[in-house]
Amino acid sequence: MTSNMQCMYVGLDVHKNFIQGCVLDNEGKVILEHKFKNEHHSMDLFLSNIQPDSKIALESCSCWQYVYDYLSDAGYKNLVLANPSRVRLIATSRKKTDRHDAKVLADLLRMNMLPESYAPPLDVRYDRQITRHRLSLVRLRADVKRKVNALLLRHGYQHEYSDLFGKAGMQQLYSLDLPMCDRFEFDNYLKAIDFFTEKINTTQDRVEDFVKYNPQARLLMSIKGIDYYSALMISAEIGDVRRFNSAKKIISYAGLNPSISQSGERCHVGHISKQGNNNLRWILVECANIAIMHDSNLALFANIAIMHDSNLALFYHKIKKRKNHKVAIIATARKLLTIIYAMLMSNRNYVPQKKCKAS
Repeated sequence: MTSNMQCMYVGLDVHKNFIQGCVLDNEGKVILEHKFKNEHHSMDLFLSNIQPDSKIALESCSCWQYVYDYLSDAGYKNLVLANPSRVRLIATSRKKTDRHDAKVLADLLRMNMLPESYAPPLDVRYDRQITRHRLSLVRLRADVKRKVNALLLRHGYQHEYSDLFGKAGMQQLYSLDLPMCDRFEFDNYLKAIDFFTEKINTTQDRVEDFVKYNPQARLLMSIKGIDYYSALMISAEIGDVRRFNSAKKIISYAGLNPSISQSGERCHVGHISKQGNNNLRWILVECANIAIMHDSNLALFANIAIMHDSNLALFYHKIKKRKNHKVAIIATARKLLTIIYAMLMSNRNYVPQKKCKAS
């Protein structure tokens, strides 16, 4: 076994087609610098010079997973995924080359100053993949719906459907009398909507299958306003909740913490920072909007009536009286996240409190 004095610190600047590697010893001396292709054989040649107990750092980028998993399968367990934005803040330099970046990663790792990103295990990545895939399908369908609405507006078409793209509305859209060119374009859009709807439903079935094997997601479904999809997305985006040592940390991770600007004796608290996990923040706001729905509106949404949460609704309305809907719903989403954090840390189902104070 290699002693601490011989420990290697490896920085890998990963790109789509190649990887720039830099290896340092315990004193920061460069042992090896090499640029190689991002493929198995080239990586194996580079790794032949790297000891199994070496510490290896690579930045979180679009192609980090492949390299990270390959290194892990090759027996390298001291892997660190670096946070690229925070690395740039620490290692400011006018020099910006792949060689320099790889050396910076290795050097920060050697000095124990490397800001880390969370490297989710495979099961968490799969959960993220399926929920993000469904979200992308929904957004693609929404883009097509906007094109349909623009075409209808061009022809002055008015409708009274609560959901134009429901069953009755779609039948009406297919039967509209339009000029030939517009009809051709319109039919393509409608078929695209039907296609995406089918794929969304199929993906939703897969999501529900995933939840069966995810105790954390099933636990979250005890909260009113959280269904299969939102439970799996929240669970996947959070990952291992134990990596957050306080509710404030997880709120910051979701970007729901207020931004603060301080200079001297002046301290201004502004809007939420939005510097965090966009997907987690989005789904929490969606869940909060459902959970606080007023009882008078629930008759229109009988299928989600059971999702109404009187405690969160009371919290929301107390803040809305002083502020506005946007501020209140963000505060409710933040409160919902603190509840989720407490539940996951204690591994207990949601139990509504008898009293709810807006604070």
